[in-house]
Amino acid sequence: MEFFRNTNFDFLGKKWYFLAFSLVFSVAGLFSMLFWHGIPYGVDFRGGTLVYVKFAQTPDDNAIRAAMDRAGLHNVKIQRYNESVVGSNEVLISVSEEETNEQALDRSKLLIINALETNAPADKQDLNNASVLALKNYLLQKDPLRAGTDADQRYGAQAQAIVDYRDKTKGGVLLSVDELKGAADPAVVASLQDGFFVSNFAVRNVEIVGPQVGAQLRKQALLATAYSLAGMLIYLAVRFEWIYGVAAVVTVFHDTLITVGAFSLMNKEISLTVIAAILTLIGYSNNDTIVVFDRIRENLKLMRREKLSDIVNRSINQTLSRTILTAGLTFLTVLALFLFGGEVLHGFSFALVIGILIGTYSSIAIAAPILVAYQDWRSSRGRPVIAAASRKESNRSEQVKARV
Repeated sequence: MEFFRNTNFDFLGKKWYFLAFSLVFSVAGLFSMLFWHGIPYGVDFRGGTLVYVKFAQTPDDNAIRAAMDRAGLHNVKIQRYNESVVGSNEVLISVSEEETNEQALDRSKLLIINALETNAPADKQDLNNASVLALKNYLLQKDPLRAGTDADQRYGAQAQAIVDYRDKTKGGVLLSVDELKGAADPAVVASLQDGFFVSNFAVRNVEIVGPQVGAQLRKQALLATAYSLAGMLIYLAVRFEWIYGVAAVVTVFHDTLITVGAFSLMNKEISLTVIAAILTLIGYSNNDTIVVFDRIRENLKLMRREKLSDIVNRSINQTLSRTILTAGLTFLTVLALFLFGGEVLHGFSFALVIGILIGTYSSIAIAAPILVAYQDWRSSRGRPVIAAASRKESNRSEQVKARV
């Protein structure tokens, strides 16, 4: 199957337009990383506490941030979570945290609960954020069922039934105590009116990553990216010529810069899954570049008397159909993942959507012009043009000539 047959697009003739396009997006990303949002590291890399909060109504980010400031929690990050689900009303609050123990988890959770509970009765507990143990202890003290010797077991079962109904049936947030009628004993529900009130939110989950672990993960992510670029440079220098490796590494660096810049411009957090997507992008972009390079090498043998720019243009046109088919199908897959994959995979799929578009573009618009620019530079200095074949093939040709 082919989309294009015998095309003759002058890609190298548009190289200055391509360069302008790349410069605009690269510089915009760099400015954002240096002067605007910076590199928006996720909690995986900077360390801290993630608190997942569900609201009864649509949350107001500014009101949440103001509440955090009043509680002494500054520079928190607030991000809408699970927006694809209608009525989810979930927010992810990221708080810097120096400690990594259970006390730090409880402290962060308690601080956020206290910050969000405005006008809360001083003598009552929040039913939406009450644990099974807190409910059980309250019922044991009140003893609304006159349970006697099996009070611990009966009230434990009642407390568990209340929490299960709240979390599994009502999605974590009750609108009133009366909603528990039918989920627990009427006497138990009646007794809750005296000791509990219902807020408009519930803390659903708390996660923590220590700053030392985050720094180590950040270092390992940078090393993984650097090693992959170095490996490609060595492979292409051996397989083709060193300039091919340089062109491929510059191209992949260009793709990575624009992808990370897009995250910075849109203030999307870079997590471990995003790093995995960037490493995937490096391999994908490099594969597409090698296909074009391989066709250039083949055509250099067949069209020895033509200019390198014409050979490169011909090679790109010959691989264009394959590039469009491969990139198009891959793009549709990651686009579906981006649209329907959910919040957990959102950063991963966003990186791949941007990366595949830029990676396909750069194989044509960045890698190939670098080869031609290098050849023109060598010609201007009176040096021979770049070698067409790999070193093994060049040695084989020299041996054949020597025999003749």
